Amino acid sequence: MQVTAAVAREHGALFVIEDLELDGLRHNEVRVRLVATGICHTDAIVRDGVYPTPLPAVLGHEGAGVVEAVGDSVSSVRPGDHVVLAAAYCGHCKRCRNGQMAYCENLFAADFGGRRADGSTALSKDGEAISSHFFGQSSFATYANVVEESVVRVDKDVPLEHLGPLGCGINTGAGTVLNELKPEIGSSLVVFGTGAVGSAAIMAARVADCSVIVAVDIHDVRLELARELGATHTINSKNEDVAARLREITQDNGVDYAVDTTGIPALLRQAADGLGVRGTLALVAAARPGTEVSFEIGASLVKGWTFKTVVQGSSVPQVFIPRLIQLWREGRFPFEKLVQDYTLEQINQGFEDSRAGKTIKPVIIF
Repeated sequence: MQVTAAVAREHGALFVIEDLELDGLRHNEVRVRLVATGICHTDAIVRDGVYPTPLPAVLGHEGAGVVEAVGDSVSSVRPGDHVVLAAAYCGHCKRCRNGQMAYCENLFAADFGGRRADGSTALSKDGEAISSHFFGQSSFATYANVVEESVVRVDKDVPLEHLGPLGCGINTGAGTVLNELKPEIGSSLVVFGTGAVGSAAIMAARVADCSVIVAVDIHDVRLELARELGATHTINSKNEDVAARLREITQDNGVDYAVDTTGIPALLRQAADGLGVRGTLALVAAARPGTEVSFEIGASLVKGWTFKTVVQGSSVPQVFIPRLIQLWREGRFPFEKLVQDYTLEQINQGFEDSRAGKTIKPVIIF
């Protein structure tokens, strides 16, 4: 069938809206009519060549839509179901078998390879192969053939238009706090970067009943929203001394937990230095390969602190995304406050507004 999609053809170039051919379903795939899809930083770094998905490609990995058809081995959804699309995983490696899908041993092939396991691509134009199955989905298109592992069925009474970001950015931030860090009631947590991932971490920290939730950013408007979402303190790192403010806020005890969503080495070092005894620092940002950060050894040694990297919020999407929707129903996770709508033709503007800090979570509405 013919679909309309935003195609990344050259590294660093704008997306181009094109009509493409979508091939037939494989036995393990679900055809989804996209209602909406979020724009994520990972889409930008793949477009720009930081991660190795072959171009030309249809990116997009925060889709939400309606099931149109299913392959003959698909059992989790049926036509008419409403679904959110999350990251793909192989389902058969040791990590997947242990319920650690976010750390699938075949993650790069499943999410960034641009091809099915047999080497085929679902998308083409006049005989030219276009990379598909980005994160199992390639949702910058009106329709997609999606691997079953990426599909999460959701209730039909929840508006699909803004559910897409739950598939990656929101899932990552909230899951890092609720699934991985699991902060104790009354503990303290600081978040560096209040984009979609950081904002989700702040909302999750409030759900976890942290008593001190600090938001760090360079945009005052984002810091104002962070307070609305649950931050008890804010720091503008462009004109404030982060270390001094954290000492003041915690009465020189340091924070129990830190989440870095920026991947900027200088900020990651500040996050580590701001930890208290037995504190934990979680890095969730995707940085250019080869990026390094240094940590001081002497004073750090006696703190007994932990540094860990977290992928996709350490979540099982089919379990965690419905939990986030339930929190939203209860008014405890108002992620819709992060969203700004765009059309597919406005996709490049959405990326620019996200880069400039004007929009926290751009969402394309089909």
